[in-house]
Amino acid sequence: MATSFKGNKSFLPSKQCVVCKKEMTWRKAWEKNWDTIKYCSDRCRAQKTSSRTFTS
Repeated sequence: MATSFKGNKSFLPSKQCVVCKKEMTWRKAWEKNWDTIKYCSDRCRAQKTSSRTFTS
């Protein structure tokens, strides 16, 4: 993580939710497990086993 963040979120890493394909931006709370984060919300986590996908 760059030390010159200063509020510019365009430099933060991001990835897509595997269920809804929404882009998720890195958060300090996810710092230790960013590589294992797959879902943007509890709703998507609950739908991971469902064959249906949804759009928000």
